Amino acid sequence: SAILSSYFLNEKLNIHGKLGCVLSILGSTVMVIHAPEEEEVTSLDEMERKLQDPAFVTFAVLLTVIALVLIVVVAPKRGQTNVLIYVLICSLIGAFSVSSVKGLGIAIKQMLERKPVYGHPLVYILVGILVLSVSTQISYLNKALDMFNTSLVTPIYYVCFTTTVVTCSIILFKEWSSMELGDIIGTLSGFCSIIIGIFLLHAFKNTNITWSQLMSTVAKEPSLP
Repeated sequence: SAILSSYFLNEKLNIHGKLGCVLSILGSTVMVIHAPEEEEVTSLDEMERKLQDPAFVTFAVLLTVIALVLIVVVAPKRGQTNVLIYVLICSLIGAFSVSSVKGLGIAIKQMLERKPVYGHPLVYILVGILVLSVSTQISYLNKALDMFNTSLVTPIYYVCFTTTVVTCSIILFKEWSSMELGDIIGTLSGFCSIIIGIFLLHAFKNTNITWSQLMSTVAKEPSLP
């Protein structure tokens, strides 16, 4: 998306932004590779028990509080000047949409197996959460795209969303208990790469440096004896 926006929308991404994109993609890929396999959940009753787990409830409450603070307090003041505000709101809310889709997928599977899922209250709760979270994401993502370049918003949203979803999955399905040392190191390394990539994208977004300018500067440097 960042590459296509430079061709079709005439948006410019400097060399720091391109390096940030590469680091963000590599970091997200490493995190996904080292993420353990999800625990198999086959029924809505199992999904309900996992959603009621104290660790996940604490995580969900924390995400909700942070998202509300960003929406009510921070976004009206700094949302139009800082690309991270709208993107963080979308990413934090995205954890709820992914969890809802996971639960609804289980409900559809049971429905195809002709099991009675219509009377299960969790189905309607998940549908409500999905509608609310997706509509919120669309709203604030559109605001971010209206205020900032697509080449800047999309990579940052990609890595923030991926990090939030992976973290949510680890907590919801107890994946940390099966992670080996190599997977933990790989996940942390990927996360650090993502942080560096976001920093390059955001901190140097107004720096007009291109690859050709950098190469011409290097060519003009006097050679060492």
